[in-house]
Amino acid sequence: MAKQSAGVLLYRRRALGVEVLLVHPGGPFWANRDEGAWSLPKGELQADEDHLAAARREFTEETGHTLLGIFTPLASVRLKSGKVIHAFAVEGDLDPSAIHSNFFETEWPPRSGTLRQYPEVDRAAFFSLADATAKLHPGQVPFLDRLATFLEAACGER
Repeated sequence: MAKQSAGVLLYRRRALGVEVLLVHPGGPFWANRDEGAWSLPKGELQADEDHLAAARREFTEETGHTLLGIFTPLASVRLKSGKVIHAFAVEGDLDPSAIHSNFFETEWPPRSGTLRQYPEVDRAAFFSLADATAKLHPGQVPFLDRLATFLEAACGER
């Protein structure tokens, strides 16, 4: 069975349009990558875990914030790797500079025998839908399109 993850696409409305919160993965592999490297706050499902429960848990683990609100399913996407991501949109706001993430441990430099800890997420930012399209991992871009479609149908807004 393919690995599965769940995540949240937090959005807010501004005078110039909708903005979405994206996170940049921490660690040395991602340190110098920008366009196409950002992500929804997301993570792997635990055995038999509800998709929304996993998405909310992962958002808290990666940002330090707990979300309340009405979560709208954005369906799922299958990445080229075979991994399936389930996403939910929710309207809200937070200060991206105030996030704090869980840490992970990895050997760095490779084959050095030295284990180091890095945050799962090293920064977060709000982006317009157009800017988010360039920043977001290409396999996750359909979530932006689905959010735009939902907002257009719900309130005539993009």
